[in-house]
Amino acid sequence: MFGIGMPELIIILIIILVIFGAGKLPEIGSGIGKGIKNFKKATHEAKEEIPPPDEKEKKNEEET
Repeated sequence: MFGIGMPELIIILIIILVIFGAGKLPEIGSGIGKGIKNFKKATHEAKEEIPPPDEKEKKNEEET
């Protein structure tokens, strides 16, 4: 995973804790979680909006 080991992750987490404080960490975590959830939902909805190739061909044949 990008060459990041456990010691590097611990240092990054300590820096984040110092910058934002312990009170803000749950808010940051929930915000990131909601962002990921919304992103997955949006990508899934985009796939549903695009009809499969068979449906496109049928619509084109019906119009002509």
